[in-house]
Formats: sequence, structure tokens, C-alpha cells
Amino acid sequence: MKIFLILILVLTTIFPAFAQNNSFSWQGENFLLNGKPFMIRSGEMHYPRVPRDYWRDRFRKAKALGLNTITTYIFWNLHEPKPGQFDFSGNLDIAEYVREAKEEGLYVIVRPGPYICTEWEFGGIPAWLLAEKDMKVRTADSRFLDYAKRYMAEVGKRLAPMEIAKGGNVIMVQVENEYGSFGNDMDYMNAVKKMVQAAGFTGQLFTSDGSGENQLKGGTLPDVLSVINFGVDSKDSDKDAENEFKNFAKFRQNVPKMVGEYWVGWFDHWGKPHHTVDPKQAALGLDWMLKNRISFNLYMFHGGTTFGFMNGANYNKNEPLQPDTSSYDYDSPLDESGKPTEKYYAIRELIQKYFPDEKLPAIPQSKDLIEVPQFQLNETADLFSLLGNPKQSEKPLSMEETGQNYGFILYRTKITKEANGELKFDNLNDYGHIFVDGNLVGKIDRRLKENSLKINVKSGSTLEILVENGGRLNFGREFIFDRKGIVGNVTLNSETLNTWQIFNLPLDNLKNLKFKKGSAKPNTPTFYRGFFQLQNLGDTYLDTTNWGKGFVWVNGHNLGRHWKIGPQQTLFVPSAWFKKGKNEVIVLDTDAPKQMTLRGIKKQIFAN
Repeated sequence: MKIFLILILVLTTIFPAFAQNNSFSWQGENFLLNGKPFMIRSGEMHYPRVPRDYWRDRFRKAKALGLNTITTYIFWNLHEPKPGQFDFSGNLDIAEYVREAKEEGLYVIVRPGPYICTEWEFGGIPAWLLAEKDMKVRTADSRFLDYAKRYMAEVGKRLAPMEIAKGGNVIMVQVENEYGSFGNDMDYMNAVKKMVQAAGFTGQLFTSDGSGENQLKGGTLPDVLSVINFGVDSKDSDKDAENEFKNFAKFRQNVPKMVGEYWVGWFDHWGKPHHTVDPKQAALGLDWMLKNRISFNLYMFHGGTTFGFMNGANYNKNEPLQPDTSSYDYDSPLDESGKPTEKYYAIRELIQKYFPDEKLPAIPQSKDLIEVPQFQLNETADLFSLLGNPKQSEKPLSMEETGQNYGFILYRTKITKEANGELKFDNLNDYGHIFVDGNLVGKIDRRLKENSLKINVKSGSTLEILVENGGRLNFGREFIFDRKGIVGNVTLNSETLNTWQIFNLPLDNLKNLKFKKGSAKPNTPTFYRGFFQLQNLGDTYLDTTNWGKGFVWVNGHNLGRHWKIGPQQTLFVPSAWFKKGKNEVIVLDTDAPKQMTLRGIKKQIFAN
């Protein structure tokens, strides 16, 4: 009994939430924490975009900024990579993420979706759902809801016990995400609300949308709190913020006011300028909110990196694909490597002004990045050496129909009649290399609305089409149809080509690559491998300015995409992915590099 009492005393000393019945609610225009008015000062940070080793450092920098809460989405497609197979380990251990936030004195707001947007592949929805041709994601389609319920139940097992009333630090849970920008199906929204509650969440729920009338009508529920999202739109960001809440007041009154996403920066698309937001303007809008006791969530407090194949994409009428870069730096208060920026210090000063009685912690020291001297990648392996056994199909199959989610896919057919004319695709999603008898004859870029090219082929020639998934759409009405590979027919001089061999190239395992010394075959997608030595570990940015288009792996970790069109020209490498001694780097480049070299540098390069 004495041991038990001592244990309880220790736990209640370390974790005060165990010692009392904490609560979070609202009344009138105030959020209430344990019955007292509480202003949420939150920052958005996503656990898959920040290596686990750095979570605690970033939490401490959030506290030093003056924040009291961390907000994160939950990433369905990472947690359920295959139907019914769940992964909450390693960097996906969301419960540990929330625990560490608590240990650092931070509350947590959870945004489990099932749709999350966030410039993430397919808005966080698993791509394998698209294997069912008529599947309607983000609707009341019973199949989609059943899959979403199963996922939400797994999230609930881990996070529902961590709500504040149960001794944890989760204060709010979001229902869906910006649904008013997509639709107005209240049956669907109510179904999501019910699945969140069925998963065990009993605390405060909320929705988050733009402040437009249609957005608020379509994305909210009458018995659920609503918050709004906006950013720095002009040089009068304080007026922008005031106008946004005037719009909200037309919709709801006598409720707490909060900006669920205050966009203090913005994301980048490949081939477009790098985005920045003036720190003074970001602070000006925040100043107005602090003055008016309006709760906020800085989006992003720390953006980090969208590693691997997980970037999403946008679209418009003129550009059917606007793929997002792997860097999610977002011009945030903490940069991609976790270092405080000018924006960080401006916001910290502002929060301290409005909360003079709070002594903000000292800003944790950031470790210096390291340089890696230039090294050669003088071993090569042909991408096509990874081809396994093909699937046979009369018509082309989409990537999803073949059971593949990400990476590349190759289509091969024999030409039965000599032709000199137009090769045309109903849809090639998203970037294609066209080969005739092993020779590159052209490229197709969906970004540029390309869907055809002129070719000259003989009877008996082999036509091969290598298609790269550039990242599924993550926003808007069109995203639910965004299947990858060849979708529909391929015609040559208006005659449909049939009888295809289809080869999957998910690139989730590079162990079967057989490298050799020497240069690559011209105009052939190629893996390049090199090695370098490290005595002291540290973060760095790999300088990819010598390379064309593709991906980079360090010691087996996929860092993300590189592309010479910019703006991103570096890839962040966390020190935890390095080893003392010999390190391996593999670059897949589908274009010819200028030089087969890489180096590690201390700063990002954004070149438009």
C-alpha cells in the first residue's frame, strides 16, 4: 500500500493532470480550461514531417515562442498503408507525440480527418480506396464511411484516453476538414461526427472552414463549434483579420472566436516562385487577434518536410496539376531544419507583450548544420532493371487498379502497323517518358496540359510508356477522381492501342538494384549511387542543383523529390538518418544530370 501511495504521489507530481479532474469547454465567447477563461495559443506541427528525435526540441521552441498548444492532423494513408494493416510505430507513434507534448507543458488539438488536405498525397486518404472504380471518397458512400470508421476507431484507441477530462492533454478534436470548400452534405458531416464519437472521443468537437457564407454553411454542424481559416492577404493584415471575423459574426455569435489556421506562410509548387510572407505583416494580423482575445493556431509553426512520395497537388483550369514540393518549410517561424527565423522572434515579442506576467522559457539552442564535402556518385543502375513480372491487360490499367499506390508504372505494347503520327492519351497522370525500341522519343507533362506527341514507329516496334505519380490532388472537387498512370485509352493516329504489359515500380525496396561503375545509358531513367564518410553527425541540406528530376535516398530513407525547374533545390537530411563512418546515397534521375555529384550545405536553396 505504501508503494502504491508513493507511486500515486510521484505521478501526480510529474503529471498534475492525474491529480485533478481537468476540463475544457466553452461559455459565451470564452473557451474554459478548468472553468476559467482560456485563450488557445497554438502552433501547427505534423509528426510525419518532423523526425521523432526532434519532436521534443520543437515542442520546447513552441513553449519559448509563447504557445500553449500544438495542433496536428492525423495521416490516415500513413497509418493504414494497406487495407486493415495499421501502423502507429516509430515516427507514426501519435500517442507518444501527444505524451511528449504534455511533458513539455503543451495541450494538443487533434485533426483526424478522415480528409486532411495539408498539401499531402490525396489529402491523407489512402490511395488504395481508388482501386474501386466507383468509390466516392469524402461522401456518404457507405463503403467509404465503413473504411473511415475502421480507421477512426484505431485513432480513438490511442488518443481518446488522452483527452483532458481523462487525465491527458487533448483539448479539442476536429470533425472533417474545410468541408465547406468541397460540399454541403450534412449526412456525411454527421456521419463523420458520429464516427469520431464512436471512436471514444467525448470532449470538445469543432469544424474548421473559410469565413465565406457557403464555406460555413457547407462545412459546419449546428451543434459543433466552428472556427475559421485565413492568412495574410494584404499589407493591412490586421484589417484582413477584422474582416474575416466580421464575416464569421454574420454566421454565428456568442461563441468563442478562433482562427483554426492562421497562414503565416505558404507552400510551394514545382515550377512556381518560392513563397514568403513578411514577418511584420504576419505579426500585424496576430496583434489584432491578441488584442481582441481571439484564439489562434499558427499554420505552420514548423512545417518540416514532406518526405518520400507524400506530396500532394492542386489544380486549376489552366493547370490540371500543380504538384507540391517536398520541402514544407512554409516560411514558418521555425524553418525546415527547426531553426528560429525572423518571424519567430517577431511573434515571440508580440505574445510576450500581451502576456507580460508569463515568463517565456529561453529559446533552446539549435545545433549547427554540417557541410558534407562534394562526393561522386559513380555507380549506376538502370531503372528498368527493377522490372518484375508484368500484368497482362487488353486496356491500360490505372496504377490503383494494379494494386499500386505510389512511384512509377511502365506500360508496354507491340506496334502492329507502321505509323507516323499522333500518340494520344485520354489521361496520362502525371509525367511520362515515351520510348520506342528502348529509345526516348518524348515526354508528356500533365502540368502543361500535354496529352499527345508525334512519333514514328515501325510494325513490330516496342512502345513503352513510363509514368510517374507526381502526387495526387489534395484539394477541390476534382481530387476524388485523381487516379494515376494511364487512365483511359491510348490511340495512335486515332486507332486504339490494345494488349498491354504493365510493370509496377513502387520503388519501396531498392535492395535488388545491381550497380556498376560507369556512366548511364543516354536518355534512360537511372539510379546513381555514391558514398561518403562522416565523423561527426548533424543535419544538412543536400544540394541537388546538378540534377534533373527524381528522388534521393540516404541510407534507405527517401528524402523526397528533386526537380531542376525549382524552386526547391535542396533536400533536408536529419542527422538521425546519417551514420558515423560510411553513408550511402542513391539518386534516381529520369533526366541526365549535369554532374554526378552531391554535397551537403548549411542553408536551403530556393531558385525560381
